Amino acid sequence: MTDGVDGRAGAELAALVRVVEALLADEGGCEWNRAQTPESLVTYLVEESSELVEAIESGTPADRREELGDVLYQVVLHAAIAARAPGEGFDLADVVRDVAAKTVRRHPHVFAGDEAADVDDIVRLWSAAKAREKADRRSAYDGVPLGLPALARAQKVESRRRSAGHVTPPAAPVDGAPDVELSWGRELLARVDAATTEGLDAERALRRAVREREQQLRSGEAPRP
Repeated sequence: MTDGVDGRAGAELAALVRVVEALLADEGGCEWNRAQTPESLVTYLVEESSELVEAIESGTPADRREELGDVLYQVVLHAAIAARAPGEGFDLADVVRDVAAKTVRRHPHVFAGDEAADVDDIVRLWSAAKAREKADRRSAYDGVPLGLPALARAQKVESRRRSAGHVTPPAAPVDGAPDVELSWGRELLARVDAATTEGLDAERALRRAVREREQQLRSGEAPRP
C-alpha cells in the first residue's frame, strides 16, 4: 500500500471519527446515539456483519464496499462510546494499535525473521503465537464465542477438539421419553463433523442451500398486482 493510499485512508477515517463525535456530542448531537451502549448495539453489529457476509457471498463490489463501511462505523461508534464511558479506558487509537500489534505478533514469518516453507508452517507459527498470548486459558475450548451461529460454533468446537487431540465423547443417553429435538441435534452435529472432515464450511453450505431455496420460491411466486 502506498503512502498516498495510507494518507487518504487515514484522513477519511479521521473524518468518520469526527462524524461519530458530533453524533455523541452533549450539545447538538443525536439523542438516540448518546443513549446507546455496547449491549444495545449488539443487534446492529450482528445485522451489519450478516449483511457483509451476504455481500461477500452474493453481492457486487459496491455492496461489499457499503457493508464494510457499515461494519467500520460500528467499530468507530463502539470505540467512541467506550472513550466517553467512565472506567472503560480505551478509544479507537487503542483498538487500532492493539490489533496492529497482535497481527505483527502472529505473523513472525513476515515481521520477525522466522521462516515458513508453506501454508502449514504459517498456520503453525500463527497458532504458536496465539497460544503464547492465551496462555492463561484453562481449556482448549475457552474463547469459542457463545454468540456464534450453532453450525459455526459446532465446527469451531470440533476444530479445537482436533487440535487438542481429544476423543469425541459418545452421545449422552436420554433418560425417560426420547428427546426428539436433542436426537435431531446430535444427528446434525454428526453431519457438521463430517463437513469438517471434508474441509467444508457447514454454516456457509447451509446459507447457500437456503439462498438457493429462496430463489426457487421467489421464482415460483405469482406476480403481485
